[in-house]
Amino acid sequence: MTKIEIESQLKTLCPDLRLGIIQCKVETEENNAALWEVINTSIKKKTNELSIEKIRNLSTIKSSKQGYKTVGKHPSRYRLSAEALLRRIVNEKGLYKINNIVDLLNLVSIESGFSIGGYNADKITGDVKFGIGKKEEDYQGIGKGKLNIEFLPVFRDDIGAFGSPTSDSIRTSINTECTNFLMIIISFQSEIDLPESMNFAINLLEKYAKATCIETAII
Repeated sequence: MTKIEIESQLKTLCPDLRLGIIQCKVETEENNAALWEVINTSIKKKTNELSIEKIRNLSTIKSSKQGYKTVGKHPSRYRLSAEALLRRIVNEKGLYKINNIVDLLNLVSIESGFSIGGYNADKITGDVKFGIGKKEEDYQGIGKGKLNIEFLPVFRDDIGAFGSPTSDSIRTSINTECTNFLMIIISFQSEIDLPESMNFAINLLEKYAKATCIETAII
């Protein structure tokens, strides 16, 4: 299992920060119709239940936005990925179809309100540290181009930054060649709702990505 730690500076600023880690072998495919039946049901439910104001008041969103403010990043300018997904749903824009792994990750995110990182673990070099982004640190976000990650919570390996609660990077992104999957659920509210979200993710991975060799940890 990939070794991951939270750097002391970030941990001191955000003592309730926890990471729910799942790593497993998977089969990645462009589309899974059965999975999308589940996703569409969830989208319909969330569209009826939520409003922009209700999204803001979800405990997972509120605590994460407070974490951003504490670290020094404006959460409205650098929106959390979970909040961005939920806002798309409320605005009836739906979700993008990427592949079964990314799609099920997004399902866990909209059901839980947690922002989640998803990575091809074979593209990660060395141990992973979760820390605070620095000025002019290079980062190419998926669908966002160059992203200013100064004061943003970021995952780094030996090469550099590759993940954040706002946007993951192109370098470690999931495509159909991915067989070694690393999922990191990012909680700023300690372990509240985290084990349940991890179990939901594992069930989806087993059912829709034929996941095996599953390893988990909460740090």
